Amino acid sequence: RTPNLSSTLPHFIQEPEDAYIIKSNPIKLRCRAAPALQIFFKCNGEWVHQNEHFSHEYKDLNTGLKVREVMINVSRQQVEDFHGPEDYWCLCVAWSHLGTSKSRKATVRIAYLRKNFDQDPQGKEVPINGMIVLHCRPPEGVPVAEVQWLRNEEVVNSMNDDNIDTRADHNLIINEARLSDSGNYTCLASNIVAKRRSATAAVIVFVNGGWSLWTEWSACNVPCGRGIQKRSRTCTNPAPLNGGAFCEGMSVQKITCNALCPIDGGWDEWSVWTVCSNQCERQRSRECNSPAPRHRGKMCEGNAEASENCTDGLCMDSSTDVALYSGLGAGIVAVAILVVAVMLYRKNHSDYGVDVIDSSALAGGFQSFNFKTTRQGNPLLLNSSIQPDLTVGRTYTTPLCFQDGADKELFDPLPDIKVKVQSSFMVSLGVAERAEFHAKAPAETFPRDLSRDYCGTVDRRKKGLLTLNGPTIASREQLRTTGMFGHPGGRLVVPNTGVSLLVPHGANDCINKPFCVFSVQTLEGCEILLGPEVMYGPPGLDLLCPVALTIAHCAEVDAENWNIQLKRKNSDSKWEEVMSVEEESTCCYCLMDTKSCHLLLDRPGSYALVGEPLTQAAVKRLKLAVFGSMDAGSVSYSLRVYCVDDTPHAFQGVVAAERTRGGQLLEEPKTLLFLANTFSLQVSIQDVPQFLWSIKPFTTCQEFSFPQVWCSNQQPLHCAFSLERYSPATAQLSCKISVRQVKGHEQILQVYTAVAETDCTITSQTGSKAFKIPQSIRQRICATFDTANAKGKDWQLLAQKLHLDRNLGYFAKQHSPSAVILSLWEARHQDSADLDSLASALEEIGKIHSRISRLMDAQ
Repeated sequence: RTPNLSSTLPHFIQEPEDAYIIKSNPIKLRCRAAPALQIFFKCNGEWVHQNEHFSHEYKDLNTGLKVREVMINVSRQQVEDFHGPEDYWCLCVAWSHLGTSKSRKATVRIAYLRKNFDQDPQGKEVPINGMIVLHCRPPEGVPVAEVQWLRNEEVVNSMNDDNIDTRADHNLIINEARLSDSGNYTCLASNIVAKRRSATAAVIVFVNGGWSLWTEWSACNVPCGRGIQKRSRTCTNPAPLNGGAFCEGMSVQKITCNALCPIDGGWDEWSVWTVCSNQCERQRSRECNSPAPRHRGKMCEGNAEASENCTDGLCMDSSTDVALYSGLGAGIVAVAILVVAVMLYRKNHSDYGVDVIDSSALAGGFQSFNFKTTRQGNPLLLNSSIQPDLTVGRTYTTPLCFQDGADKELFDPLPDIKVKVQSSFMVSLGVAERAEFHAKAPAETFPRDLSRDYCGTVDRRKKGLLTLNGPTIASREQLRTTGMFGHPGGRLVVPNTGVSLLVPHGANDCINKPFCVFSVQTLEGCEILLGPEVMYGPPGLDLLCPVALTIAHCAEVDAENWNIQLKRKNSDSKWEEVMSVEEESTCCYCLMDTKSCHLLLDRPGSYALVGEPLTQAAVKRLKLAVFGSMDAGSVSYSLRVYCVDDTPHAFQGVVAAERTRGGQLLEEPKTLLFLANTFSLQVSIQDVPQFLWSIKPFTTCQEFSFPQVWCSNQQPLHCAFSLERYSPATAQLSCKISVRQVKGHEQILQVYTAVAETDCTITSQTGSKAFKIPQSIRQRICATFDTANAKGKDWQLLAQKLHLDRNLGYFAKQHSPSAVILSLWEARHQDSADLDSLASALEEIGKIHSRISRLMDAQ
């Protein structure tokens, strides 16, 4: 049964839709409703005149009801003449017996597309595998224009190529450029009105030339004497393309050679004539050995043998031969009898000789010798070429001063090694690791990168090893701290640099003398610094025992990938190698931790850690930080991204530079692992709110070459992004900054608000406050472990339990090995503020000693 719709309000079957007026063509708006007595349009709040309506009715075949349809035309002139707070709009109103119904509003806009692009793409030359960023801002239009990229008039489709990214901001990004990406790029903008083409940007992907392998050496070019050998290579691996640089260096190498000259053979003297034979002949011979032919020389000419008649032509008959042979046979028999007689004689006397040999050697045996050092004797070896026996206990004669005090009771007498630790003696010493600050002054223009020199690549250690040298850069102002230390010793800390110096008790004499430590920024020459250069002094200071120097470094330590050396500046201010950190030496001691190097040194002077990458898997840590500042009364805002070596000292250089120009730290600094794989570092800004901020063209992605980063020598390498806000009222900025090494790791920095500034103070402590181990306990430990102990309780066991049992030869040559071991432990654990590890080690030694004592008593 057909429902009765005459008792309902009008229902719209079709409502007017939004429309665009193209050029001067009017548009039509339609409404259909049922049941409806009348339908009228209302535009911009006013009724449209009845004469402008076109309406008709028809019967719906499904429902059998009458449907009323109304249509009006809207011209371009009507829309242009309308001036209101919103776009031109129209709606329908339908009447029935029960009331009225309204349709949705339909907007009418004039469609257009401007001719000129707001930003055209710019041509560029990019190395292969580099990043290509093409910018495009289409013309203003209604509706908003859609953008397509054309390469050589063909559409670039990012859906089928993961290497291509077409962003919502209309930019085209090719992550790793290929040769096929070269071409003419055009930005195509279009809407319902028209299509617009941008200026064409020519992109050239070039390839720098690379050398092929050397050919084998040619043969010497002369057959005899001094000549030349050559080998060659070609610039075809790869060959330079599209204007890429040709290979640097020589394509041909020459070396001198010495071809051995031929030596012709020469005859020796003739031999003596042989005895005359029964054929009445004698022979003689000679050899071709004066000289022998060599190096393709000629053999001797002539005969090697000669013969002649030895009877002047007179030979004996056959009867004479028989007589001769008979005589020779008798002689041979006589000789044989004589030989047998001699052998029998010798055999008889040999048997007799066994009884008459002097047997004193067997009866007396060998004298035994004891090479073990006596317990109370001189610890120095008699023969310096023989390594010291580290298993032998010795008595060391270093004077020890015991002081009465409360900390005497911390340990029972140490021969029993019973450890007691009281919390009141837990000493704490902290070092600030970063500085945070607010803007204090108007921003200034930051200087460009301090160095853009490229590092050379040389095969230095052995074939195939990667060696990179950095530029020489002028050093900046030194950071310096000074303290007065006498016999009690103390500790110096250069804050926020990762540098500290521990002066042990008794290292200096009783008269206070100044110690100073300061760090500078660079190393002379072309070296890769892994930390700051550090000097302690004064020069010529005579120390009774070594000091412990701690230097922060930025290498991911791995013996397979790194060769790390300790260098010292000599009297001529030139750097010389002291030792490799993997070697063992008796002149100094080196302990490499994850982020710090702890050194035991007895010579004042300047020291530095220098690294040489052995493979492309070598890694050094970079610290990434982003700072921001805004000019007073300006709408521009500057973001500066720093990539420096991950050492506290390098980062403090950034802090100092930003403090002078009112920079604000916007994000917690992060670490990036940077590989020695010769690939560059890319910094890009992302997710900038386009409706609040604009960024200057061509600055959204910036790049540092590999040598700039690897050979930075702790200089503050940075790039800047300049932003402008559309309204002075804009107070918020949020964006992401991506820092990544090509084919390597990536870090994301999220911009945050500034953090509070912290004060940095130089720390110097003297006497007992500088040490975690109380002096009296330290003396007892030294007295116990420096003295030889038959039960195995000596300084070697102490070093083993404290995980310092490498390079024991260095400790063995010290007056008090235990004191040096404890100093190194102090330097290594200065930030932990905890004596638990030392107490645990001593407790474990005590348990071992107790077990040994029980076993000896049982025997």
